[in-house]
Amino acid sequence: MKNNIRKLLIFVAFLAWAGFWGGCLSCLFAKEVVLGGKEGWKEFQSQKNVTTGTGRFGYPCIELAPNSFEADEETDLLIDFENPKNPISDGNYTIKRNSLKLSNQTKMEKQAGLSRAPGGLSISGGKGSLFGTEGLTGSFTIEFWLCPSVAENGETIFKWESSKIVGKNLVYQLLNASFIKGHLEWSLSNLFDTDRDIKDSHDIILRGRSTLVPDTWSTHALSYNADNGCLEYIVNGVTEDLFYYTSNGREDGEVSLMQLGTPSEVMFCPNYTGKIDDIRIVRRSYSVQGFQSAENAGAVGHVQYVPAGGSFITKPIMVSTGSKLNSLVAEMNVPSQTAVLFFVRSGENYYNWTDTYPEWKAVESGRDIDGVTGLYFQVAAELYPDGSGEHTPSITQIKLDYYELPEPVPPFVVNAVAGNGTVMVSWNYSVDDTAGGYYVYYGTRPGEYLGRMAVEGDSPINVGNTTSFTLTGLENGKIYYFAVAAWSAYDDRVVGKLSKEVFARPLARLK
Repeated sequence: MKNNIRKLLIFVAFLAWAGFWGGCLSCLFAKEVVLGGKEGWKEFQSQKNVTTGTGRFGYPCIELAPNSFEADEETDLLIDFENPKNPISDGNYTIKRNSLKLSNQTKMEKQAGLSRAPGGLSISGGKGSLFGTEGLTGSFTIEFWLCPSVAENGETIFKWESSKIVGKNLVYQLLNASFIKGHLEWSLSNLFDTDRDIKDSHDIILRGRSTLVPDTWSTHALSYNADNGCLEYIVNGVTEDLFYYTSNGREDGEVSLMQLGTPSEVMFCPNYTGKIDDIRIVRRSYSVQGFQSAENAGAVGHVQYVPAGGSFITKPIMVSTGSKLNSLVAEMNVPSQTAVLFFVRSGENYYNWTDTYPEWKAVESGRDIDGVTGLYFQVAAELYPDGSGEHTPSITQIKLDYYELPEPVPPFVVNAVAGNGTVMVSWNYSVDDTAGGYYVYYGTRPGEYLGRMAVEGDSPINVGNTTSFTLTGLENGKIYYFAVAAWSAYDDRVVGKLSKEVFARPLARLK
């Protein structure tokens, strides 16, 4: 009785001490989890518009991915090379041939396509896709990023060849983009519905004015507006050439509609040396919103960041039952006007977690955190560029400081005395004042405590804060094995190591 009172007083005193001096408690049982740093970043549960760069001390950091594209309802094709097994991330297209390699020397996300002529990537469009459907196209834009190694004459970036019936003639069709004297030039042949009874090819040429600099990224777009017949070639958000395919060659003329013939393969980089990334075909004409613009694209090779920023969520991080998160400390670079926001949440079982449950808690780097406890921690971060979209923040490392409850020491002395269908297990109190009670484990094989036959319940049995317990309903003549473990007075889910093993054989009468 005196021992129980003593332990109760110690426990009450500890709770009062922990409430007023919680910081000291975290020092006593302090541990940490490090994300990033010299070990690098593990796979995230989810991420959006972020990529890996080089942070402090040369370690990998998480930063915004410049101008990364996302598929929407009007996306016909998106090739971003982020999946090593399949560069196509969206669209009803299948790969026919692919000799492109992956390169991490990119301005967009983590990977780009690397072409070493000849070869390239050839794809086939499925039913309903732009290049997989015969007939009128409607408005569309073809856009991609290029970083040529040389930009030699004749190197081809895009090529589609087909044919259609015009009157009684089979007419060749072509949509092609190739380098001519350091510029990219688009050629279109016999693509419109007004091409009737023709003997000569109806060709349209759109010529770029910008000289493409080797080893420098630039974005290119070919746009067709079915409402006004405008064909437009845009480089880094600036229109370089345009052509109105109308009755009078102007915007106010009668519009001719683009019409594709028999579906055939689309080829990217069939004869090109350099890198290509974020190839996109959308079913709308080019506009400032949703595409690169002169304002946000900047000079050739200068890539900026979308105002919406980016984010990532770590996978649930397992620590120990009842652990308390004390602080989150981030090693990061936050240029003027940029911002990084952190959020954390926790729980004992993450299998029922959703996007909003458990609730996320906003925290600041280096500040004390209250009310975040559990077996699992999870971290989310949001990164925002400056107002001009020219600078990104970066996170090199995140350190989670937490304390875990200590496992109480098991009893040193354990005994088992058999009776008629019963065994009484007894032990001395643990010398550890953090022990709040005990579990009795039992089974029919040494070291395997999987018993289910005792009237008192399946192994292990929580017997409370006592020093003996009798199990009944056991089979006479059968040997049973027992061990005892203490559970923590601060959280009964924290269970210590097992005591030494003892055994006993119930008998109808002792011999």
